[in-house]
Amino acid sequence: MSTYRDLNDRGSARATVLRTVGTRERRSHLSAPRVPTVGIDIGGTKVMAGVVDADGTILEKIKTETPDKSKSAKVVEDTITELVLDLSDRHDVHAVGIGAAGWVDADRARVLFAPHLAWRNEPLRDSLQARLAVPVMVDNDANTAAWAEWRFGAGRGEDHLVMITLGTGIGGAILEDGRVKRGKYGVAGEFGHMQVVPGGHRCPCGNRGCWEQYSSGNALVREARELAAADSPVAYGIIERVKGQIPDISGPLITELAREGDAMCVELLQDIGQWLGVGIANLAAALDPSCFVIGGGVSAADDLLIGPARDAFRRHLTGRGYRPEARIAKAQLGPEAGMVGAADLARLVARRFRRANRRRVERHERYERYAQALRNGGSARASRTTPQEPQP
Repeated sequence: MSTYRDLNDRGSARATVLRTVGTRERRSHLSAPRVPTVGIDIGGTKVMAGVVDADGTILEKIKTETPDKSKSAKVVEDTITELVLDLSDRHDVHAVGIGAAGWVDADRARVLFAPHLAWRNEPLRDSLQARLAVPVMVDNDANTAAWAEWRFGAGRGEDHLVMITLGTGIGGAILEDGRVKRGKYGVAGEFGHMQVVPGGHRCPCGNRGCWEQYSSGNALVREARELAAADSPVAYGIIERVKGQIPDISGPLITELAREGDAMCVELLQDIGQWLGVGIANLAAALDPSCFVIGGGVSAADDLLIGPARDAFRRHLTGRGYRPEARIAKAQLGPEAGMVGAADLARLVARRFRRANRRRVERHERYERYAQALRNGGSARASRTTPQEPQP
């Protein structure tokens, strides 16, 4: 896979360098090694892996279906390992970054919980490092997507950025001064579970009225199916398109019909967009970012969704008319954002790992010279060549 395969005594050095990444992201990404790394995006339905260069360009991408959530964690790790080894046959892989749809601890070592996979306090980083023999970085997929948009996409040049990912639910991430803000326990950015309607729709998280029950792919599909099931006249267009098979109604189909001018689908996207704007206004009151980046599959609706979100944001913004308004932009990197961001964050780990190994090699060479001096010139000469510990 790479020269890292041949290095010994990696464990303690890796543990040290991995813990230092979070506090140095802003200045480190500019001087990280310009080497190819692999980014992996793990979702509920697919695992996407790609080799990404230092400019965010995808050199090669492959994907496969996510193993069924009832299967063991090892099955998912096997899938990841196979994808990385496949890519390493054609590329010199220096590190691997994982963007996981779940809660990742503050050390970015364990997946605490993943709703679509059998991961419960899973030591994913250490398990994969042992199998791949290269540094591995694990993070939440929304964090990796936000990092990619800040580095290469819609968030370039922003010092205070919030990303919102609209998929089956709502994920999110916060970047401040070029650092991902993960919170004390690593689970910051779970915006989808803010309560916006007390006593509202039941959420799978166990609470009622969560934001993602009103502004997400699931909310969009739920509303369309309810109208279709009630045989509402406004739903005749979509009922005809799915030939009466209501379970076939999907988010992409609703977006397609909205672009064709279907009044119900346009209205549903407007409703989702308005709830999106309300939530963004609440986040602006709490976080005051300069930019909101909207990503995820639902964002493919473009201005059918984001236009109403901007209008609702302006109507609900605290202090409206007397404060600067954050920019609301659609993400630019599409479904590859999480993969690209994971690969780029992994480059930071690769840099520290390379540096730690270089220092270890330098120490070894000093002691080798000292031992050689003892053999060749005796104690007097050795005293003049006693090795000194290299400075950090």
